[in-house]
Amino acid sequence: MTAVDQSVAGRFGDERFRLLIQAVTDYAIYMLDPTGIVVSWNPGAERFKGYGEAEILGQHFSRFYTEEDRATDLPRRALATAATEGRFEQEGWRLRKDGTRMWAHVVIDPIRAPSGDLIGYAKITRDISVRHAAQEALRLSEQRFRLLVQGVTDYAIYMLSPEGIVTNWNGGAGRIKGYTEAEIVGQHFSRFYTEADREAGVPTRALARAAAEGTYEAEGWRVRKDGTRFFASVVIDAIRDETGALVGFAKVTRDITERRNAQQSLEKTRASLFQAQKMEALGGLSSGIAHDFNNLLTVVLGNLDLLRRAPEERRARLIDNAVQAVEQGRRLTQQLLAFGRRHLVQPEVIDVSRLIRGMEDMLKQSLRGDIDLVLDLGADLPAVEVDPSQLQIALINLAVNARDAMPAGGAFRVRTRSAAFGEARAPGIEIAVSDTGQGMAPEVQRRAFEPFFSTKEVGRGTGLGLPQVYGFAQQANGSVQIASEVGQGTTFTIALPATEAAAPPKAAADLGAGAVARPLSILLVEDNEHVAEVARAILAERGHAVVSAGSAPEALEVLEADARFDLLLSDLVMPGGMNGLDLAQRARSRWPGLPTLLATGYSEHAARAVAEGFPLISKPYEPAGLVLAVERTALRGEPVAPHAA
Repeated sequence: MTAVDQSVAGRFGDERFRLLIQAVTDYAIYMLDPTGIVVSWNPGAERFKGYGEAEILGQHFSRFYTEEDRATDLPRRALATAATEGRFEQEGWRLRKDGTRMWAHVVIDPIRAPSGDLIGYAKITRDISVRHAAQEALRLSEQRFRLLVQGVTDYAIYMLSPEGIVTNWNGGAGRIKGYTEAEIVGQHFSRFYTEADREAGVPTRALARAAAEGTYEAEGWRVRKDGTRFFASVVIDAIRDETGALVGFAKVTRDITERRNAQQSLEKTRASLFQAQKMEALGGLSSGIAHDFNNLLTVVLGNLDLLRRAPEERRARLIDNAVQAVEQGRRLTQQLLAFGRRHLVQPEVIDVSRLIRGMEDMLKQSLRGDIDLVLDLGADLPAVEVDPSQLQIALINLAVNARDAMPAGGAFRVRTRSAAFGEARAPGIEIAVSDTGQGMAPEVQRRAFEPFFSTKEVGRGTGLGLPQVYGFAQQANGSVQIASEVGQGTTFTIALPATEAAAPPKAAADLGAGAVARPLSILLVEDNEHVAEVARAILAERGHAVVSAGSAPEALEVLEADARFDLLLSDLVMPGGMNGLDLAQRARSRWPGLPTLLATGYSEHAARAVAEGFPLISKPYEPAGLVLAVERTALRGEPVAPHAA
């Protein structure tokens, strides 16, 4: 190529380079002479900085810098750095023509002649204000979040590595657990768990579940630095990156020891209040019960005394009278035992009409003879899920309240019906309890459900009856309303939501035939000799052979000597260190083929006996019921429902 050709090619190359620079609008690209004077200007520079080419050529580039940067001589130092180090790069604020600021990324490169002499600088500037604003917003957000986390003192908030190593620590963690950040960062979080939990692998399972399900929540005892324990609510969340890889865990712990203690105290208070309410209800029953039991005993004693002297034709009638009186007393005793059983709230699916019909005698005892009890109970009502004992207490409290409101007698009516419940008009029932008594003034109605509020004279009530009714309704997710006028009586309406669970069967199935074709050998264990004598006589009359023992240890001795019995019949409650359930368990373990039937009037061990598969028969038992239960258990080994005639 000739010199002329090279010259033409050079000019052509320079022209293409100039066109390229002029076409760039996203970058300010311009030249400076060795002193910093602008000698070229592209459209990108004009767009960023606002100066036209004619305005800026010949001007010093320091006018783009802020006053603060010029005061520190930054423009001169930038050129010096580029000249000595071959490059200057920085981010910072720069000024536009209109005085506004932009955050710029700046690169200054020295331009040298082939001889090495400095002939100027190439300066490239890019406006990255948007990116800087986003980064600054992120930085401020992270700073605020960090300050927020560090400022929280009621929660321990910290991060764990995928292996469970503590990687940071907030002020709340230090306050709750007692460790400083320097003491705990780098340690495994399992040190906060009790020794028993560590041995059981609780920390490892917690992280595994959080990793598998995204989060893990639990409550339990944790250990502080000083060795003391606190009850904690814990949440562990898995943290994953944009690819889904596990990068660690966020752990939030709160000390809920005080809340737990308060809840336990509240439960104890509720239990005590429940017992107080129960005792008040029983107090309302006591006089009527004593009167009726005296009547029943009078009938029994009178008929038995007459039986001694009566001619043959009258004896059957006298015996029937005595048996009927005993049967009434037995039913009343069973109701009282069920009513008086101490327990926490235990909801059951019940048929309300059936339950109220079954407590008719109890309601009568709560009233007086000059008050008529009227039951208007709907059929086929939706089932509800409530604590039956609490509902019984509520109805008795309402009966006692009505009795006191009708000193001259009257009528007490209980009506049940289906009704829409709540604002959603969902299926439900209503129990309307009405009296024809004195009624309530508006100011009394407003305070009727206040604990210990009573209009009765001292000694006639504690003011807990109606609050118990209100508490029962609330606990059952229902409501109770009062409608009353002075002189016109009062109606309490309890509304309860229906449940979709199945109601219990309407009547217990008959025990069925259980007659045996041969006499049975029975070991009878009963500490009351009179009861044992009756049972022996009933079973012997049926043709069975009975061996008696007065205690569980004595029964074990008999079995060790000769275990060839067809049935073990034992009372559940017996004095000494071994009760009937203990005996039944020993016998099942030692002689697994020996059927066992337990008898009880009432025992806190009855539920355990049923749960372990031992059949029960209730005392007092009828002769036919005893024989049927014995033969059915001996032949089939089937659990027997507690017998109630």
